[in-house]
Amino acid sequence: MDHDKNSAARIIRQKIDSLYDENEPNVQEEIEEAETSSTKSKHQKFIDDLIQKGASVEVIQTEWHNYYFRLSEKEKKQVWDEFYKSNKNIKKPDHINSFEMQMSAQKNEVAGSGQFDTKRRRPTILSGIQSKVNANGKLKLKHHLQSLLFGLTMGFVVIFIFMFGFFNEILIAPLIQPSRNVTAVPIIVGADNFTATSQDQVIIPKINVQIPVNYNIATTNENTIENFLQDGVVHYPTTVDPGQIGNAAFFGHSSNNIFNPGKYKFAFVLLHTLVDGDTFYLTYNKTLYVYKVIKTEIVNPSDVSVLNPVNGQSATATLITCDPPGTSINRLVVIGEQISPSISTDTTSSLNVNPTSGTNYLPGNGPTLWSRFINSAYGKVILIGVGLILVYIVYRRFIRARD
Repeated sequence: MDHDKNSAARIIRQKIDSLYDENEPNVQEEIEEAETSSTKSKHQKFIDDLIQKGASVEVIQTEWHNYYFRLSEKEKKQVWDEFYKSNKNIKKPDHINSFEMQMSAQKNEVAGSGQFDTKRRRPTILSGIQSKVNANGKLKLKHHLQSLLFGLTMGFVVIFIFMFGFFNEILIAPLIQPSRNVTAVPIIVGADNFTATSQDQVIIPKINVQIPVNYNIATTNENTIENFLQDGVVHYPTTVDPGQIGNAAFFGHSSNNIFNPGKYKFAFVLLHTLVDGDTFYLTYNKTLYVYKVIKTEIVNPSDVSVLNPVNGQSATATLITCDPPGTSINRLVVIGEQISPSISTDTTSSLNVNPTSGTNYLPGNGPTLWSRFINSAYGKVILIGVGLILVYIVYRRFIRARD
């Protein structure tokens, strides 16, 4: 604290010095003041004593300089006041008048000990600066609340845009129910009041899903499959169809960027809630196939073995989606065994290819908004522009710091 006070005191002294200057009033004029003044001040008496001793002007100049240099700032000011009072034809500069008025308005003076009372008002110069940046120095509680509200609002908007634009898959996914058009599908197998729809679909009553399935894709190209996933669930072309011996694999989005096209971005977002014993349905060629969940697991995207037939099972259906929702980190795999119709009615697939043939990576979610942005021409131009601006700012700061 003492260090701060002394620093403040030095600033005030330097300001006074710059106003009144270290160059003392002309010695010849001081001699004239001492000779003509009837009531002499301490400073005039000093000059008068030298005159009475018969000192030359050169000696008086030297002695006066040494004397003036030892004076305090307050005494130097007195010398200048005497100078302007005795020389009425010389006008005191406006900047000195202004500064004196400001300093006289302050109750915060530099004490004789050289310490500055920082608990009182700051110098008017500082107050003047503050008044220009804080509503004339009259900020009230409402101004602070407005500033706080503005800052919080802008921060919320920025965070919302960032999170919504780049990570809305994770934020929105828990609130989504993929379909609200599920028919009253009975869980009891073979109920007489349920018939298969004419459209090929996957139906999962537990998570309110009734979504069309595309069986007409003939390629394993990941980008092609991701495009078809916009229109529903995709049957993987190297696996068997329902009603055939083997494993039929189906892919669906768990959660995708809300700005991407398609209305089935959240098809399998709640698939992770299925447990052993739950039932899901596939309608294919106007036939209803019923499956009971026997296994759920999370695998690496490169684990294409989940497309192969399941050990110990003759006919199964495997539902595959990304996990966690909104990412392509892992794959959630839900395997169900066929419980209706009887497996004895199933046929052998005419496929002569291995289910994993040509597949090194299980399809995932489509591109995020961020990846779409940086891969576009506009995005690249903007990123390069931002990078150049940042480099320029860093360079300017480096130059200023060096100077």
